[in-house]
Amino acid sequence: MTERRKSVAEEPVTSVLASGDVPVYEREYTADEEVLAALGYKPEFKREFSLWTSFCVSFAVLGLLPSFASTLYYGMGYAGTPGMVWGWLIAMGFIQCVAMSMAELCSSMPTSGGLYYAAAVLAPPGWGPLASWITGWSNWLVQITGAPSVDYGMASMMLAAASIQNPTYVPQNYQVFLLTALIMLIQSCISSMPTKWIANFNSVGSTVNIIVLAVVLIVIPAATNREEQGLPRFTSASVVWGNFYQGTDFPNGLALLMSFVAVFWTMSGYDAPFHLSEECSNANIASPRAIVLTSGVGGLMGWFLQLVVAYTIVDIEAALDSELGQPYAAYLLQILPQNTTLAILALTIICAFSMGQGCMVAASRVTFAYSRDECFGPLSAITKRVNRHTHTPVNAVWFNTIIGIAMTILIFGGELAAGALFSIGAVAAFVAFTIPIFIRVFFVGDRFRPGPWNLGRASIPIGAMACAFVVLMVPILMLPSVTGGDLDAASMNWTCLVYGGPMTFILIWWIVDARKWFKGPKVNIEHQMLGGPETALEGSAPDIESSSTGSSTEDNKAADVDKAGEMA
Repeated sequence: MTERRKSVAEEPVTSVLASGDVPVYEREYTADEEVLAALGYKPEFKREFSLWTSFCVSFAVLGLLPSFASTLYYGMGYAGTPGMVWGWLIAMGFIQCVAMSMAELCSSMPTSGGLYYAAAVLAPPGWGPLASWITGWSNWLVQITGAPSVDYGMASMMLAAASIQNPTYVPQNYQVFLLTALIMLIQSCISSMPTKWIANFNSVGSTVNIIVLAVVLIVIPAATNREEQGLPRFTSASVVWGNFYQGTDFPNGLALLMSFVAVFWTMSGYDAPFHLSEECSNANIASPRAIVLTSGVGGLMGWFLQLVVAYTIVDIEAALDSELGQPYAAYLLQILPQNTTLAILALTIICAFSMGQGCMVAASRVTFAYSRDECFGPLSAITKRVNRHTHTPVNAVWFNTIIGIAMTILIFGGELAAGALFSIGAVAAFVAFTIPIFIRVFFVGDRFRPGPWNLGRASIPIGAMACAFVVLMVPILMLPSVTGGDLDAASMNWTCLVYGGPMTFILIWWIVDARKWFKGPKVNIEHQMLGGPETALEGSAPDIESSSTGSSTEDNKAADVDKAGEMA
């Protein structure tokens, strides 16, 4: 007779399985594997990520420097320097609330499905499938546009640098497309490597990101040539913090809130440790810590970068309207010699490559998790396979790559169409982040079982602040910068269409067909159900629509009856 296995109720998890279920497995599991089994999944990855390497992937996904370069137009263009310094500071306080609430969910449910799994388990009875369906697709839209948008920005920066060095060269759309596709193919090869190799690559990439960011924070103030232009070395604090740039038709307060889009876009990658938790050792502690560490360190260093630029920018309007089409590059040319500008652009491009590769790794894990639950229909049989040599979801990597390259065809539609790759990120990410937090705060009650990393009594207040902030910001982030007769197709904010269109299709798909077959997370590990003090029934997943967890899977099926004390 072997040692008795723990039931779900004995693990610090909130699971799709019933509390009395006992996972069944043939070999001895580690503590991490027992937690995953209690969530309904068998271990399929090597656990070669740690707190540091999980942080490295998520910090690489943040890509503070390339993200800043891509979103400077919004952070500075809506409200000027006050939008950069006040906007980032205020937004980060609330974003940290979102991160901490997410980390608490991760500790209780450390699985690659992440927010999608959490929404299914926490939703009220009968609503689990719909909650996970909306959360999952919103999150997948973020993930699938991450690498293409970053690599498009990287390709544009590379060609802009060439244009600075050779003013007669004018980049063409087909060149941007081909360079973007080439970058994605290289990153796909790296993302298909074994877990340990990917972890090491991202560890190096994140270290380079941190070093480069520190270098830029030092070089810009030290090498600025503002004094040679007859200006003080730094703009006065009263101007930086108080002089609003009139970049919109809205009052300054609303313009300040609109500038939060830069923070939202930049800080939309700290959920990566959640999706990597099945590959992380000590996952229910290390993964949530990595989430909070990424948000905290990223927020602080990002604010320092905002301060440096805000105190050194010479002409906001000239940077925004530069013929280079890249406000970041135009800003650097305002305050630095050309060679120094090119050097900083080169360092930013290196960081962008690491960021894009980190996005691809995180996205592949999300696609794998959703494929495991048959979200992609017949394609799921292919995309859920784990490569037997690398022990990574290689098929999911290349599935995402094909879709990503296809999406970059938008480049041929001009800047307005290509901007759709970016606009979807900020809104879709925080909608997906907040749905399970909202359910946790307002509907769950004592059905939530905290993991070893939790917020204690502060959980509900912090979660409520996170939800209120996102509910306020989502409609604001969809506002155009102009109103009335000045509003036309070129100045329209297309976020509502770019995000709302696919999500409307997904809801229609749910109503017409998906609700008939999609039942939320599908467990893939056998388990026994405690039928009483003397018996145990072998079964699959519980019927979640009527279970205490409030999510949804297949019906129970009873099999042999064994002694409860003889369970292995």
